[in-house]
Amino acid sequence: MIEINLVPDVKQELIRAQRVRTKVITGAIFVGLVSVAAVVLLVVYVYGVQTARDIFANSQIDSKSKTLSEVEDLSKTLTIQNQLTIIPKLNDAKKIDSRVFDLLAAIIPPAPNDIKISDMTVDSATNTITINGQASNSYAAVEVFKKTIDGAKVEFTGNSEGVKLASNISTSNTSYGEDSSGGKVLRFTLSFEYAPELFSPKSKNVTIVVPNQGNATDSYLGIPADVFTDRATDATGGK
Repeated sequence: MIEINLVPDVKQELIRAQRVRTKVITGAIFVGLVSVAAVVLLVVYVYGVQTARDIFANSQIDSKSKTLSEVEDLSKTLTIQNQLTIIPKLNDAKKIDSRVFDLLAAIIPPAPNDIKISDMTVDSATNTITINGQASNSYAAVEVFKKTIDGAKVEFTGNSEGVKLASNISTSNTSYGEDSSGGKVLRFTLSFEYAPELFSPKSKNVTIVVPNQGNATDSYLGIPADVFTDRATDATGGK
């Protein structure tokens, strides 16, 4: 059997090109229709569904606001409720600074190394206590005072072994001066970082224990009045 191709090659290429063009156009039209449909759906959602939801939400807000506005003394009630929720947090964060008197009763050495305090600062932000004082027994009394603090422990319910009271103990600003009676005394500044348990409200039945000296319980024992005195003045003359 003999076949004779009467269509030239150029014509065949043209036919194939027309077919490809038709497919491309058809695909583009389809994609365009899908895109238009997607845009229409988005427009309907944004301007239709969203608008309807906003209207419904606004109506709910207006309704609930009206109901709340009819409650008598609403602002006072809300303020009290907010304060009540804060009270437990404030209570947990408070410090029992009155224990500082128990601390002094325990750490001040007895005569002849007794210490008189001019002023004391408790910095709860850094857990630091700074004491400005004076000692008639010179450096020996200050050294005893420092070692007493270093050996002290804080005991409380649930921890009978206690925790170390102080760390990073340091003395500075030592100089000789005269007290109010004209006696020669050593002025000094002593500071240390105290254990957080000392003033924490979570520590119950706190006891400050000093080896071979005694202790001070959480109850107020009181500090003798002669423990506190005015800051000594600069020494004069040959004293």
